[in-house]
Amino acid sequence: MTEFEKSVYEVVKTIPYGEVRTYADIGTALGNPKLARAIGNALHKNPDPDGTPCFRVVHSDGSLCPAFAFGGIDAQKALLEAEGVTIKDNKVVLG
Repeated sequence: MTEFEKSVYEVVKTIPYGEVRTYADIGTALGNPKLARAIGNALHKNPDPDGTPCFRVVHSDGSLCPAFAFGGIDAQKALLEAEGVTIKDNKVVLG
C-alpha cells in the first residue's frame, strides 16, 4: 500500500455515519481536488472495506459508483440507505 493510498483511507475513515463526500472533497482534504481518479483507484483497492467506508464516497453530482468495488451500485445504494442517506435515481440527494 502506498502512502497516498494510506492518506486516502485515513480521510475516508473520518466521514461520519449517514454522510457522504465526493471524490473532489477527498482530494481537497488531501490538498488537490483534481485527484478524483487516483482516489477512485485507491478506493477500488481498499484492503479493509469494513473499517474504511468507501461506500460513502460518491461522484461530484451525487451519483453512485457503477463500478463500486464491493458489490456494485446496488450494494453501495443499500449501504447508504441503511445509514439514512436519501437516494433518488441512483444519486444521493446532496445538500
